Amino acid sequence: MKELLQKKSIHKLLSVALALLLWQAGAMALDLHLLLVTPLEVVQRLFTLVGESDFWRTLLFSFSRIVLGFALAFALGCLLGVLSGKWPLLETLLWPYVITIKTVPVASFIIISLIFFSARQLSTFISFLMVFPVIYSNVLEGIRSTDRELLEMAQVFRISWWRRLGYIYLPHLKPFLFSACSVALGMSWKSGVAAEVIGVASGSIGEKLYESKIYFLTEDLLAWTVVIVLVSVLFEKLFLRLMRAAFDRWEAR
Repeated sequence: MKELLQKKSIHKLLSVALALLLWQAGAMALDLHLLLVTPLEVVQRLFTLVGESDFWRTLLFSFSRIVLGFALAFALGCLLGVLSGKWPLLETLLWPYVITIKTVPVASFIIISLIFFSARQLSTFISFLMVFPVIYSNVLEGIRSTDRELLEMAQVFRISWWRRLGYIYLPHLKPFLFSACSVALGMSWKSGVAAEVIGVASGSIGEKLYESKIYFLTEDLLAWTVVIVLVSVLFEKLFLRLMRAAFDRWEAR
């Protein structure tokens, strides 16, 4: 198993190296600094940005708001998903809202939301809005697909619904939650930063991207894009590890 993981990690590193080589080749072939710079130039600009105090304030601004939106969506999605699994009427009542959020383009929600929210609050709300249906749908599907024989046995022995939730539903929900979070974590960053760009939220990563586009600062544009990717991946790995540890601790009881 360990050798398989090591092999998989090596393959991922090789794929990243290949992508960087293609990027380098593309920049050299285009030979137009205004449109595409080399990976080395982006890394150099990134190190310059990291040394600036404004960089950390900007990163903290966007990180705190996007993570808050994700956390609210995760909590509410889990709660309503479980309750909808218990009471089908609630699922029916929520259906038009969930299907609307799933189908309406994120740009439309951002523009509409600017009427009700300030630009600085927008990334939290949009992140919440995009993540909620993913978490809710997966939790609901997990509740629905739980082993019926186990549930019938629990009913025969008059086990309370909350104990059934903890000892029957929760272990079954584990893969559904991990799958949902793997998708939703990246989605929260994409939608949150998009909201900051359209709303031009002062002090945000989105504002930096917008300024880079206005002033044709290609190094800055790509450097901030790399920051978004790195922070998103690191947060995803941290959150999934914490969630796995929580499940392991519950199962070891």
